[in-house]
Amino acid sequence: MVEITLLLYIVATVLLIIRVKRAPSGRLLSPLKWAAMMIALLAITLHGYQLWDSVVTGFGLNLSLFLVISLTAWLINLIVIGSSLSSANENLAIITLPAAIVSIILVDINPHHEIIDLSATPGLKFHILFSIISYSLLSIAAVQALLVAFQDYHLRRHRLKSIIGIFPSLETMESLLFQMISLGLILLSISLISGAWFISDIFAQHLVHKTVLSILAWLLFATLLWGRWRHGWRGRKAIRWTISGLTVLMLAYFGSKTVMELILA
Repeated sequence: MVEITLLLYIVATVLLIIRVKRAPSGRLLSPLKWAAMMIALLAITLHGYQLWDSVVTGFGLNLSLFLVISLTAWLINLIVIGSSLSSANENLAIITLPAAIVSIILVDINPHHEIIDLSATPGLKFHILFSIISYSLLSIAAVQALLVAFQDYHLRRHRLKSIIGIFPSLETMESLLFQMISLGLILLSISLISGAWFISDIFAQHLVHKTVLSILAWLLFATLLWGRWRHGWRGRKAIRWTISGLTVLMLAYFGSKTVMELILA
């Protein structure tokens, strides 16, 4: 089943790349989009089934590094493909679908178990859920920021042929970016609050770096939204703040797991 999932992800990615190449000529755009979306949805369904079988065990949740990465990639693509059915942001999937492919391969070649028993603190699952969703949404925002940067670069050089038919207007792309960041910040806030509520010592030695970095990432994204509201920040400044916030959040979520499972293992 893993091979089938990988193949479906690859086919969906190739179809979207062909669609982008044909965008300036306007040929066969809609059929390619919908074919790619349907194939991607099937891949996401199979990927989700495999994750459920690996993450949910009789002893608790298996949240090893590569499984969490794969779960995050799955959720990112679920959001991207799901939203693409009603809006024109399917080109994000050209970046997010290959990320899912890599995550599946990593899990397959490096199976590892880190079981978290939630029987004593069942409410902790809400903290984990909101953490993964907020990280996934802010990751999508970072990808969106890169696409905005690409679009802005070509517009500044008057290369309109390179982007016409591929992206909505720059204003629409930036508006979508800040919508993602706003929702991601709300979910990250819930994650931090639920962590303080359900974890008895959120500043314990093994959690202190994650807590501090998550708060720092929250401050970066909150500052960006304030700058957008107060000073109209956009363009390159917004892109830099978004990428900086996600980088800090990546260190918070995956830093300790990388050290414990790959370096100290």
